[in-house]
Amino acid sequence: MSKFLQGMDVEVDIQAVLFMFIGGLGIFLFGIKYLGDGLQKVAGDGLRDLLDRFTTNPVMGMLSGIIVTVLLQTSTGTTVLTIGLVNAGFMTLRQAIGVIIGANIGTTVTAFIIGIKISAYALPIVAVGAFLIFFFKNRKLNNYGEVIFGFGALFLGLNFMSDGLRPLRDLQAFTDLTITMSDNPLLGVLIGTVFTVAVQSSTAAIGLLQTLFGQGLMDLDAALPVLFGDNIGTTITAVFAAIGASIAAKRAALTHVIFNLIGATIVLIVLRPFTVLVEYIRDSLGLNPEMTIAFAHGIFNVSNAIIQLPFIAVLAWVVIKIIPGQDSAISYQSVHLDEKFIRQSPAIAIGQGKKEVLRMAELTEKGLNEVNLYFKTQAKKHREVIPQYEDAINNLDKKITDYLVQVSSHSISGQDSKVHHTLMNTVRDLERIGDHMENIMELVEYQITNKVEFSESAKDDLDTMFELTISTIRQAIRALDTEDINEARAVLEKEEKIDKMERDLRKKHIIRLNENKCTGSAGIIYVDIVSNLERVGDHAVNIADEVIGEE
Repeated sequence: MSKFLQGMDVEVDIQAVLFMFIGGLGIFLFGIKYLGDGLQKVAGDGLRDLLDRFTTNPVMGMLSGIIVTVLLQTSTGTTVLTIGLVNAGFMTLRQAIGVIIGANIGTTVTAFIIGIKISAYALPIVAVGAFLIFFFKNRKLNNYGEVIFGFGALFLGLNFMSDGLRPLRDLQAFTDLTITMSDNPLLGVLIGTVFTVAVQSSTAAIGLLQTLFGQGLMDLDAALPVLFGDNIGTTITAVFAAIGASIAAKRAALTHVIFNLIGATIVLIVLRPFTVLVEYIRDSLGLNPEMTIAFAHGIFNVSNAIIQLPFIAVLAWVVIKIIPGQDSAISYQSVHLDEKFIRQSPAIAIGQGKKEVLRMAELTEKGLNEVNLYFKTQAKKHREVIPQYEDAINNLDKKITDYLVQVSSHSISGQDSKVHHTLMNTVRDLERIGDHMENIMELVEYQITNKVEFSESAKDDLDTMFELTISTIRQAIRALDTEDINEARAVLEKEEKIDKMERDLRKKHIIRLNENKCTGSAGIIYVDIVSNLERVGDHAVNIADEVIGEE
């Protein structure tokens, strides 16, 4: 059934308009996602490393933000990724601000691509992408096929949206709305913000704006405020991503909001001169309507970055005042690994490596304590911090191993060579303990999700084994730090107790099953937790054996 709306003696098929628009929007959003996913696969795992390594100062952070956003095809994605890195301790607030500024610039690339106007070739582009995806078994070609398919789907969706919205030019109500937006820029900003929040994509919102402007459905005076609203709306997803995150992550999200609000406020104050500038560029370069919006978007974001980049420290100070408190984020970065020591004195470098290994061990012990608390209390706050410890351990594993490998390429004494060997093996054991820590967390999570109950005796037994295992790890770390052989031998004795406890707990579990005091589901989780704790004890012994071996 079609519904018709009368306006200026013209019938507009609202159903056709709506179906073409939402269908086109869906294809457009799918194209953007597929394009971004394909680009990520082509780029490999380097996006996170790029943000981790090349954000040492605000300018480098901004350049990294631009590159990552171009690859992700979404400034929101870059901002959410940045918030995740801040939350994890990989990045400071000042570094994050630079990346967020770069993300705002990087997102303009899609608008320029749309402005090229190759919509007529959308279907052949989709066909080429599909051909590469379905007719080749080469993964790299499949990834490029995703990029090409997403690129074509983006323009195909724009075509549908354009065809669907074309009848609106004859609708008096829509004409009146655009006139009102021209007279009242704040209404345009509000509409742009709301629509971007609704579709969760500023790229889609700006693509729609380019389509409307290209169809002649609104003039530049009405389009520009909507453009600024799109930039404000894109910050909302970052706010959602920061809910429940660390203080630093919340500050990063607030920075994104303040940055875009300040930019929109400044440009609204000078809206008339800005409009004249865009019109001058359009007329001088002979730009089509879509490219005109792309240039306006680019000029706005680049100008905003130039204006606010020097004030990053002030912006950071403001958000810290608004969101006070000490941040509890775990630092992923290495503290003691300085490559200058490798060149100047490999012996000192090994000493620095040992300090970092001990720091990694400390994080491992803290992570196990959090797992124990999660098992006891089932509190969400413990569940959220465990993956941070695991990620920190994995990152330090990579950093320390790379550092020690570099040290090994230099001439070192026999004693230093033994220490080097011990550290390499210890790092591997600590990383494995981190894996078991994550395994236990997932088992507890399964227990909570499936409402599996343990008997009180089972809880007490596991609590005892947790305490013994953690104390064994603590003593192994102390033995490594002090090179105390007696401490190391005490670890071996404790591990024998852990092994005996594992056997005893398995027997107790079978007795409880026979007496119907325990369910099968609880038994599976119980035995797996015990098994993981026993393996943690084995790795503690490995560390102690290394200390004894140095004797």
